[in-house]
Amino acid sequence: MPTPTPRTDTRPPIIGITGGIGAGKSAALDAFGRAGAATFSADRAVHAIYAEDEDVRAAVRGRWGDEVLDADGSVRRDVIAAHVFGAPEELAWLEGLLHPRVAQAWLRFVEEAAASAPPPRAIAAEVPLLYEAGLEERYDRIVAISAPLDLRLERVGERAHGGSADARARAAHQMPESEKLRRADYGYVNDGSLADLDAFVRRVLDEVA
Repeated sequence: MPTPTPRTDTRPPIIGITGGIGAGKSAALDAFGRAGAATFSADRAVHAIYAEDEDVRAAVRGRWGDEVLDADGSVRRDVIAAHVFGAPEELAWLEGLLHPRVAQAWLRFVEEAAASAPPPRAIAAEVPLLYEAGLEERYDRIVAISAPLDLRLERVGERAHGGSADARARAAHQMPESEKLRRADYGYVNDGSLADLDAFVRRVLDEVA
């Protein structure tokens, strides 16, 4: 079961940001930061865990061999992604390794943000698989970010080794964006300007915070 986020009358509201691959979740998270929220990225937390946790590096190496590490000992996330894509047992093993550590990092982050003076307007977290992982209870409000599929594939193709074909396959394995938009408290189609995104985020914070 996911670790609930402690709820008190004094902590800032907690907002979860989710959406499909290439939708622009990181851009939305940055927009919340510009608007005065403390921001947490689950993906960045995983990066930090891979970089700093020797036990995790040893575990993935023991599971999949030397190919998961670069010559300098850093974790090759693209290789790990290839091992878990379409392999439920491998994905479950990896999630069992990483999720408790990400949850601990998240709870520390919330505690530190709530104790800061002055506290942030809100605490915003980017969680790509928020609904898939059943994490709704962690958040006071959920924002779903969407974008047309062609635009999402273009964005991912510009930054991913596998290109648009790999991105299309990964998108097909995620919850449909229409379902995420239906379930979320707020939805945003991220196909406009940065100013449009900032305006949307300010409206959300004005209502929530």
